[in-house]
Amino acid sequence: MGNLTAYIILIIAVVLGTASNSFAKSADGFTLLIPSIITAITIVACMYTLSIVMKSIPVGITYASFAGLCIIATSIVGVIKFQQIPNFYTLVGLLLIISGVLIVNLLGNN
Repeated sequence: MGNLTAYIILIIAVVLGTASNSFAKSADGFTLLIPSIITAITIVACMYTLSIVMKSIPVGITYASFAGLCIIATSIVGVIKFQQIPNFYTLVGLLLIISGVLIVNLLGNN
């Protein structure tokens, strides 16, 4: 599998991870059945897609990219779905995460 395909699958993993985070919040401590089931399904699918990506991209770069992008995407979902507006310092932190993901992927994959 080529790097482009691996990165496309990584994006799918990020979407699944972000969905699982969103549904975990909606599951209300796993007290609501449907959001709890969707959380479980999406997290398993997410881990499966990550395992596929790790065949082509080193585990450290894969997980750093996944975690950083998932944090950004989940923060965006928090703003849109849960009206959780980040403050200035949170925005600075998110920009640093984006910077870290770019550095790891553009400079760290030798």
